[in-house]
Amino acid sequence: MIFSEFDLDDAEGVLLAHSLRLEGRKLAKGKKLTVDDLALLAASGLRKITGAKLEEGDVGEHDAALALADRLMGVNLECGPALTGRCNLIAVQAGLAVIDAEKLSRLNRVDEAVTVASLSPFEVVEAGQIVATVKIIPFAIQKSVLDTCLAVGNPSIIRVLPFLPMRAGVIATQLPGLPEAVVRSTFEVSRLRIEALGGQVADEIQVPHEVGALSRAIRKMAESDLDLLLISGASATLDRRDVVPSALIHAGGAIDHFGMPVDPGNLLLLGRLGKLPVIDMPGCGRSARLNGLDLLLRRFFAGVPVTADDVMNMGAGGLLKDLGCRPMPRRVEDAFAPAPRTPRVAAIVLAAGRSLRMKGSNKLLARLEGEAMVRRVVKSAQASKAQHVVVVTGHQEDEVRAVLQDLGVSLVSNPRFAEGLSTSLKAGLHALPRDIDAALILLGDMPLVTPWQIDRLIGAFDPEEGRAIIVPTLKGKRGNPILWAKRFFAQMLGVEGDVGARHLVGENMNQVFEVEMDDEAVLTDIDKPEDLGAIVPSPR
Repeated sequence: MIFSEFDLDDAEGVLLAHSLRLEGRKLAKGKKLTVDDLALLAASGLRKITGAKLEEGDVGEHDAALALADRLMGVNLECGPALTGRCNLIAVQAGLAVIDAEKLSRLNRVDEAVTVASLSPFEVVEAGQIVATVKIIPFAIQKSVLDTCLAVGNPSIIRVLPFLPMRAGVIATQLPGLPEAVVRSTFEVSRLRIEALGGQVADEIQVPHEVGALSRAIRKMAESDLDLLLISGASATLDRRDVVPSALIHAGGAIDHFGMPVDPGNLLLLGRLGKLPVIDMPGCGRSARLNGLDLLLRRFFAGVPVTADDVMNMGAGGLLKDLGCRPMPRRVEDAFAPAPRTPRVAAIVLAAGRSLRMKGSNKLLARLEGEAMVRRVVKSAQASKAQHVVVVTGHQEDEVRAVLQDLGVSLVSNPRFAEGLSTSLKAGLHALPRDIDAALILLGDMPLVTPWQIDRLIGAFDPEEGRAIIVPTLKGKRGNPILWAKRFFAQMLGVEGDVGARHLVGENMNQVFEVEMDDEAVLTDIDKPEDLGAIVPSPR
């Protein structure tokens, strides 16, 4: 192919390189110039034109694109028309786009003039959706290049596999304190997830979170005509020796792989009982949001075998946390919805107490390394990843505010501080911005808590993974501060008297996640004068 600037006298049959609009008439890019076209160009004062002239052995862009698309047309695909050197491969039915990324890359390395772009491997597609597009960059390519592409390409590179009408069983385990509503929701979300892929839930069983009971339930399920078994543990599996994998082994099954490089979904376990695939769902399996469980189910329902290597290869593209997708096909308008933002966590410092056991002095104003205790706590909150800091004042309000006035935090007055801790908690919650997703409740008399420890609690917050209440611990003993998801604010506002919201931890154990700390800061508060002399400040 000759690409050059041509004299009009020698330009008949040349393919126009750039669109032109002359005297109300448009000559489109790629148009093969005729005698009339050349006369129009000459009348417009042009003497030369840029374009391309095909030579012997060249294949035009449309013919080349159509030939390669036809070669790549795998199962359940059809070719669209070839236009402007482009030809699309379109799904003729819904299913899973199975793309061999390695072979596709090899094809794209044949020549820079030939490109094939596809969806990401294992995306869910609908009938009529474009799965891949072939684009020839110049107006033509050499036949030898096309022949090489046709030899490298084959229909196995790009396919759409329909979802199979699989029958699944679901087992949910239960621990004391786990609300029945959580179990019902787990079954409901599992049904939605399975039905979205064209399957059905054939059986559901609820059993105690014990190896024996779960093992018997697994064997019972295996006797049914199932294609897949899902298990939702009341407590997330943390080790191959935990309850769910132990029950699977006890039932005669095997573990293929534990853990996956997909977030959310890290704690998924893949196993089998005979030929029956068994999936121990991660905590995020209770949510309808896209997670690692969906990536695995798509393959199973499309009849694609899943091995441990397949799971370990899911890391590239495995970060799903900021995607707003759901496992079922999205409506068109949903595709333009903004992705969920990173959760916004606020810190509430309770600094309104009367310090009754301090023999007349206000412990919050006591000096620790030359700095008021409450100021030290507030500065730790400010230095953390908390995005907003509220301080609730009450007793000796003017003095407390005086040591904080230059820090730029939100100061909230609690005139009812004498009625107890619950009133300060309510004042702090009412003062939070509307877009806050969680609140960390810090006590003004715990000056050893560091920004690093606060950040560990904030980093653990993930309601989709069942981590909606984050509690610090030391050697198993729970301490403070505690982080609460916004969903609990209404219950916290209902607390009365001189108590906080700690009782809600016990009532919502399925949403509690404990973060083990390495020192006693989260257990150390100052109540009496002698407590001040006994503490050793942590490095800030």
